[in-house]
Amino acid sequence: MSSAVKQVRVIEGIAPDRIPVDELIASGIPAILKGAAADWPLVAKGRQSAKAAIDYLSSFDAARPVVGYTGEPEIGGRFFYNDDLTGLNFQGSRVGLTDFLARIAATLGDDQPPALYIGSTDLDAFLPGLRAENDLPSALFGEHQPIASIWIGNRTVASTHYDFSNNIACNMVGRRRFTLFPPDQIANLYPGPLEPTPGGQVVSMVDLRAPDFGRYPRFRQALDAAEVAELEPGDLLIYPAMWWHNVEALEPFNVMINYWWNAVPRFIDSPMTTLRHALLSLRDRPAHEKAAWRALFDYYVFGDGAAASAHLPDHARGPLGPMDEVTSRRLRADILNRLNR
Repeated sequence: MSSAVKQVRVIEGIAPDRIPVDELIASGIPAILKGAAADWPLVAKGRQSAKAAIDYLSSFDAARPVVGYTGEPEIGGRFFYNDDLTGLNFQGSRVGLTDFLARIAATLGDDQPPALYIGSTDLDAFLPGLRAENDLPSALFGEHQPIASIWIGNRTVASTHYDFSNNIACNMVGRRRFTLFPPDQIANLYPGPLEPTPGGQVVSMVDLRAPDFGRYPRFRQALDAAEVAELEPGDLLIYPAMWWHNVEALEPFNVMINYWWNAVPRFIDSPMTTLRHALLSLRDRPAHEKAAWRALFDYYVFGDGAAASAHLPDHARGPLGPMDEVTSRRLRADILNRLNR
């Protein structure tokens, strides 16, 4: 990675119970909260040794199988597709958490270990009690409480992807490098198939460690817009939903805890459903029709929602009025009925 790539802004001196979450997300750009979790016990164990951190995590094992991912040493830790995109370059299986941690521990001295990774595992379900000692206060998130997950592995790479939710990534053990791209860079990132995907979300086809600019020339423009976050143990990275990010775990043993949330009620559907249906219903229409539909979407969806129904009496607004759980159920039922015709 060129040193010319912009570095993510760093904010010093914010205590974990004083993080201005709404303000930082509203800014629209990522930020590193330097050392905000430096006093968490898991961070202290990791600074002591990888074994101390592994033993600490094992002490919270709920004895419920987790999904562990394994890739051959040849993939260099990058969880991705196989060469002809007919499948993935790694395998996943149900494993015991403590057993999988022992597998990682056994590779700590290897020069070319297999890639070993546990991703996005619910803390409360699989490591109960860990959050009591290592957690952000729920009050930071108000009514939109996050999902807290843990990520564990050796030197691995999560290929460039986006998430639907806002994120606070808490780097606990080892060093991590996030390379982030604004949402408007999608065309320059060369997204891969909608399915299957290596981790549930669409990923960029470009290997950030060795970009093939002959095949992906617009990726140079993406790099011009990129921001890099180099995280030490105890650092937090906060960034808004839909930012693309490539995540490299840089040590023989690495742990991250993250918090995902959206500032919308839970009854709001995933926009990915809308996108998939738009591929079916809009993409292949004539250009003049697509232009007309773009105007409709701007009016009803991307513009001022209140303005689209301001001239109508309350009883006539239906789904154009304020969305609530009852209205969302009716609208969802109507959509399903139309799809099933």
